[in-house]
Amino acid sequence: MQQGMTIGRLAKAAGVHVETIRYYQRIGLIPEPQKPQGGHRRYAPAVMERITFIRRAQQLGFSLEEVKKLLSFSDGRSRKEVRQIAETKYELLGARVEQLNDMRAKLRHLIDLAKQSRGAGPCPIITALKEPE
Repeated sequence: MQQGMTIGRLAKAAGVHVETIRYYQRIGLIPEPQKPQGGHRRYAPAVMERITFIRRAQQLGFSLEEVKKLLSFSDGRSRKEVRQIAETKYELLGARVEQLNDMRAKLRHLIDLAKQSRGAGPCPIITALKEPE
């Protein structure tokens, strides 16, 4: 009996599409198993772990390029480098949160202006979007 899962079963178990697995293979995030003559490729359990790692890292905001770097340090001997990657991501996310909060405040202001106008004159939201910054 053959060990491992077919790509379809792996995709279903990992909660991703088959094309996602193929994409991960093309960019070198997961290995492509050998295809036995007259059979189907079988993926080792470690591939499922890798897909879980990739998805979890993406949920934390890491790009696939950053995930590739993190995977290259998965032997545990480069903790400082891993921490530096995480700290950089943390700082970038903080800056993004500030940017989003600023956008949110501006939008709230425009919504309040639109409510106050009560339909009289041009829409303050549309007017603001037309104006150069």
